[in-house]
Amino acid sequence: MSYVALYRKFRPQTFEDVKGQDHIVKTFKNQINTGRLGHAYLFCGTRGTGKTSVAKIVAKAVNCENPKDGSPCGECAVCKAIAAGSSMNVIEIDAASNNGVDNIRELKEEVAYPPTEGKYKVYIIDEVHMLSTGAFNALLKTLEEPPEYVIFILATTEVHKIPITILSRCQRYDFKRITSEVIKDRLIELTQKENVDAEERALAYIAKAADGSMRDALSLLDQCIAFYLGDTLTYDHVLEVLGAVDTEVFRNIFKGALKSDAGMLLREITKVVEAGRDLSQFVSEFVWYLRNLMIVKSGADVDELLEMSDENIAKVKEDAAETDLDVIIRFIRIFSELENNLRYSTNKRIDIEVALIKLCKPQMEQNKDDVAERVSRLEKEVEELPKNAVVTQVYAAPQEAAQKPVPKVALPKALSEDVKKIIANWKSIKRNFPAPGSTYLEKGVPVDEGKGTLAIYFDDEMSYGFMQKREADLKELVEKMLEKQVDIRIKKNDTGHPGKDVFPNLFEIINMPIEIEKTEE
Repeated sequence: MSYVALYRKFRPQTFEDVKGQDHIVKTFKNQINTGRLGHAYLFCGTRGTGKTSVAKIVAKAVNCENPKDGSPCGECAVCKAIAAGSSMNVIEIDAASNNGVDNIRELKEEVAYPPTEGKYKVYIIDEVHMLSTGAFNALLKTLEEPPEYVIFILATTEVHKIPITILSRCQRYDFKRITSEVIKDRLIELTQKENVDAEERALAYIAKAADGSMRDALSLLDQCIAFYLGDTLTYDHVLEVLGAVDTEVFRNIFKGALKSDAGMLLREITKVVEAGRDLSQFVSEFVWYLRNLMIVKSGADVDELLEMSDENIAKVKEDAAETDLDVIIRFIRIFSELENNLRYSTNKRIDIEVALIKLCKPQMEQNKDDVAERVSRLEKEVEELPKNAVVTQVYAAPQEAAQKPVPKVALPKALSEDVKKIIANWKSIKRNFPAPGSTYLEKGVPVDEGKGTLAIYFDDEMSYGFMQKREADLKELVEKMLEKQVDIRIKKNDTGHPGKDVFPNLFEIINMPIEIEKTEE
């Protein structure tokens, strides 16, 4: 028999095998034991969290000849047929490739026939958000009142794309991201079954890299085992296979930045490049390392928010104690902006080197956080001076900056009708934009740039970076509400003044009464 990938070989077959979704497992066990089964379910969650696996277990459990505490026995003919994928009672549909009205019409015709064996026919529609509008409408009536022997299970990673008419007819279950600790324990269990010798630290890193997805974790483990087949899977081996960077490198860079040692930082990034590590992954993981420092420094519940060992938590606390929260947040801002820009970069190394130098030299930027840090550094230098030291130079802040008038952007000659409609529906747009996007959208200042184009300017980098990634989603939402194409652009306010002081307030202008002066003929 050919080799079977780990994520397929160890796919959960009973509810007891499902990890990290106890709230869903318990609910379904209770429903199956009491016979209180729904006719339509919606499984939501990120990839690899067990949506399809649980759907198949439910299909087995409702048809099992000898269920045990609501879980399928796995031994009867029905369970074996469903596990082998040969059962006529379980129909899996990939909505990504079967998303038309005709596909749903065929499904509706099949629903009319009762199951050949067992009690229920179970339809599992994966990536259901890919169905067309017509297909959703065709499915609606069948989903609302299916025959008593039919159960629909819809699975999706993008629940916001599903019409509310479909949502209202389903019992919704949200699959959580699986914690690194749960994934690590599962990997330890599976490596023992596979007789693979692996360091716990190596498996812990794979669990963290999986980012809440059990399937991704098993795929990464499979990749690492294949590369070092027959050898002990060590932490260094995992870093080499995945192109990742050791946490000690992040600690060195952080400490070098606090000392303003740009030369040391450039030498560290040179080592990373020479080792063949993925630079985008390096930036992403360094941001995550800084995030952990921020959590510790903010005084939050560390044990709950940091998914790492006690040893690593101690190191994070030690690093966080060396500086202030404002400095850490400035570092995060610089590297978050870099992470966004690397997608379009033609030379990632140079961009990273520029960002590293910015960490050491806050005077390169004009952000208020950087100014505060420069003042803080100067205060520390003054405190370290001998008491009898004489300051020979006095630096005066330029006065013209305070007197500089705020530039005012003029309105176009005539506000377009599209922009007026968008502003009139602005509250509804914010309310329907998925969280946390609505919070960031609140900080934007809408500006009519003429020719039907609405630009939304953001003062802070974090809101701008987030909304820039969600520009297409916002445009799609607005077009859906207005039923026509619109031109919306997310922009950064680079004027140096708050957007509300620079740009005209469209809410007051559009909502104010307009008087037309009559001319005498």
